[in-house]
Amino acid sequence: MFDIQEQLKKLPDSPGVYIMKDKDKNIIYIGKAKILKNRVRQYFQSSKHHSPKVQSMVTNIAEFEYIVTDSELEALVLECNLIKKHKPRYNILLKDDKHYPYIKVTMNEEYPRIVITRKIEKDGAKYFGPYTSTTAVRETIDLIKKVFWIRTCKKEFPRDIGKERPCLNYYIKQCLAPCQGNINKESYRQMFRDICAFLDGKQDALIDKLTRDMHEAAERMDFEKAASIRDKINNIKQIAEKQKIISSTLSDQDVVAFAAGEDEACVQVFFIRGGKLIGREHFIIDGTSQMESQEVMTSFVKQFYNSTSYIPKEIVLQEDIDEASIIESWLTSRRGSKVYITVPRKGEKQKLIQMVAKNALETLQQFEGKLRKDKQFVQSALTELKNYLSLEKLPYRIEAYDISNTGGIESVGSMVVFKNAKPSNSDYRKFKIKSVIGPNDYDSMKEILYRRFKRANKESDLIKSGELNEEDAKFYQLPDLILVDGGKGHVSSVKEILNELRINIPVFGMVKDDRHRTRAAATEDLEINIPVDSSAFRLLTQIQDEVHRVAITYHRKLRSKKIIQSELEAIDGIGSVRRKKLLQHFKSIDKIRMATIDELTQVEGMDKRSAESVYNYFHAKNK
Repeated sequence: MFDIQEQLKKLPDSPGVYIMKDKDKNIIYIGKAKILKNRVRQYFQSSKHHSPKVQSMVTNIAEFEYIVTDSELEALVLECNLIKKHKPRYNILLKDDKHYPYIKVTMNEEYPRIVITRKIEKDGAKYFGPYTSTTAVRETIDLIKKVFWIRTCKKEFPRDIGKERPCLNYYIKQCLAPCQGNINKESYRQMFRDICAFLDGKQDALIDKLTRDMHEAAERMDFEKAASIRDKINNIKQIAEKQKIISSTLSDQDVVAFAAGEDEACVQVFFIRGGKLIGREHFIIDGTSQMESQEVMTSFVKQFYNSTSYIPKEIVLQEDIDEASIIESWLTSRRGSKVYITVPRKGEKQKLIQMVAKNALETLQQFEGKLRKDKQFVQSALTELKNYLSLEKLPYRIEAYDISNTGGIESVGSMVVFKNAKPSNSDYRKFKIKSVIGPNDYDSMKEILYRRFKRANKESDLIKSGELNEEDAKFYQLPDLILVDGGKGHVSSVKEILNELRINIPVFGMVKDDRHRTRAAATEDLEINIPVDSSAFRLLTQIQDEVHRVAITYHRKLRSKKIIQSELEAIDGIGSVRRKKLLQHFKSIDKIRMATIDELTQVEGMDKRSAESVYNYFHAKNK
């Protein structure tokens, strides 16, 4: 038995992280402390100064543990990582844990390239971003290619210069063909320095330089080159007009503000780079009605900057945060240079904050409006489904099943789960059909349902005996309703299995018309026509489309992998281990086909002889 009062006496005078647990040993809150003894004891003293949230949490604490650290900074980092891992119910949690795309310019290479990445490394390359969508990154890169005529191939220079003829891009004047030595290394690198200036928002300086180059070309009577430079200048000016300078500091800043609703808050972040707004993002945080603004902002800053790859020089906040100096030190250590956290009260930065807060409020209002509509849809869809199918209770958890194969080859089954009429991706399961030979949907359906509910019975026994925790169980939770893609025969197959396992759950088929659209729900004896304009029909259609998508996607993946493996099996000296390593390294047969011998030898287990065998196989086939 855990004696809280006794354990409180043993708390050390050290910095560290404390972990609160409920009676089922679930982690419900994680915090950090400069002095563990003082901080943890506060929770169990008089509750009159506690917020309603803390009062609620304390009533659920059955035990706690702590981790001593060497410093408060180390405790902060550990706290952030543990919250991200365990997601305790009483901590503020971000719904979005995004890794933003960046543009990487490989200035650390002799002949630089431009690539998309979501990870910043200290490798000598230059990184630009973050961008809030991959689409925005691709559009920017496409524009750079159009303006600067950079290569798009994956050849390694100078090694591959002169080995092959130039590609189509050279002939349509979209590449300068460094592969042919048409441009020397220094000129090519200078072009990439111009690209970096462009990405850094220094369009004016770049336009001035290009204007000088254009006049020089015209003076040399190289009018074709002068016209080409003129077109580049016009393209760059068009982009510059779209980018708005919103900060006269011309530095890198993140501006963070939020708006609070009834029980949620919307935090908005504006990403300002070189004084220009390059993107913005919002985050919805639940359960904030009983929280102080300072707590919301502090928790957001810690969680957001624990995950993001890039830390700007300045973070401008709407509210003061707890332990600002220690958080500033933490961010400085992550960035590698000084980071400033500012909370402006007047001036230009305060106007920036007001703008971001206004955007946060508008986003929150849109979210709350959508939330109301979603709640109305959930209630009406589940109620209608209950009534149309004559269920005893609302089907809060619905499981749907489908089979996919091509002529019985690589047969698979999918299980999708909808909770409160919304897909719960973490509960999806996929099955390879093991016992059925050939295209037999009925027996395949029986197999996956048997495996799923047999596992549920086993996990239930383990939980009762204390050998398994509920949160670690994958099949323990049972549905209120089972839907199968098919008609009366499929329903009969499933009911046979459920009767054998003594499980009583209603089962219905999802029947399609001749054009593969949802038409009705089926029992063993009849079809139930649900009005097409009802919320129930809309939900049924969504579930049927989703379970079919998951099944066919999994089937195609396995079939594609088998085709790739079968092609690799034809190569002498490439056994199952090497086939697996090649696929893990290159991800696709096309990339294996395009790889050089040197690239192939870098794969674990591949020597020069086996690499030559793979290379010769594909290149001989293409002759």
